[in-house]
Amino acid sequence: MIDNEFLCKHSMFGGLTEDELLLIKTFLVEQEVPANTTLLKQGEPNNSVHFIVEGEVAIVRQSETNKKQSRIITTLHAGDSFGEMELIDIQRCAASVITTCATKIVTLSNRDLYKISLQNLKTYTMLILNLARDISRRLRSADEMLALAKNKTTMPSSSHPDGASSSGI
Repeated sequence: MIDNEFLCKHSMFGGLTEDELLLIKTFLVEQEVPANTTLLKQGEPNNSVHFIVEGEVAIVRQSETNKKQSRIITTLHAGDSFGEMELIDIQRCAASVITTCATKIVTLSNRDLYKISLQNLKTYTMLILNLARDISRRLRSADEMLALAKNKTTMPSSSHPDGASSSGI
């Protein structure tokens, strides 16, 4: 069973008491997965958030316009999580998640989050706020990567708030 030390290291469980962690642990499902296993497939539904206990996964995004083209967006390791976006926006998976080695994960389903909300609304609220913070951090990171990527369009120098030249990034 997952211990509180692991949970305390993960940002989604930040600010929770020992009793709240005990409640959450009753809903966590552990799974050991071999290498090269697709855990989530782009375009398919997902109703859970997954936490990596051991191992790593690749986040792979397939092009919408060229189905033969895909790219590894990032690699996640122990302590990271995936599947959060689908819990918030109830959309299909934005990318596939594939184990790169034997990986141990724990999962918390949307249904179980609802059960937590019925048992302890404060715990549920903290989980959702922490989830939103994680998604926000990832969005900021993606924004930074996009800002640093060289592209064909630049803003005129007068449009830059700091007056910087638009001759390149």
